[in-house]
Amino acid sequence: MAEAVSGNDRAAGAETDREAVAAANRALYEALENGDLEAVEAIWLGPGEADDKGGVVCVHPGWPVLRGRAQVTRSYMLIMANTEYIQFFLTDVEVEVHGDVALVTCTENILSGGEPEEEGELGPLVGGKVVASNLFRRTSQGWKLWSHHGSPVLTSGDDEDDDE
Repeated sequence: MAEAVSGNDRAAGAETDREAVAAANRALYEALENGDLEAVEAIWLGPGEADDKGGVVCVHPGWPVLRGRAQVTRSYMLIMANTEYIQFFLTDVEVEVHGDVALVTCTENILSGGEPEEEGELGPLVGGKVVASNLFRRTSQGWKLWSHHGSPVLTSGDDEDDDE
């Protein structure tokens, strides 16, 4: 006979899941800030948890869609190799859990240690704002990142036509 689950138990379980997903999401950004590629890789679904050709997906602003752990890992290696440090200040973080899948949406306010190009102008990785969607999947090892999609936030003037 199946055991009945009260509404309070379900609510407590959902809150626990949201907290666990939020912690996994924070761990991703902490690993990036620390330049810890092994920790970044550990957050993504493993080879046994998704096929390596299309199981994980990553889209960074200005990059093509990356599929599979090898391509995704290379992208993070390039990002971390081209800055002395990166800091992420996450704002507007929302976590939604739907069974064994969870969606985290947030704004990444990014600061990095890129060198100024000339006369004090900011370098290519010095700062920016990105809206990110991180899709996690529940595994026997906890919540693992399945898909990351980042889109740059347009600032005034970015969307103006050059025809004027």
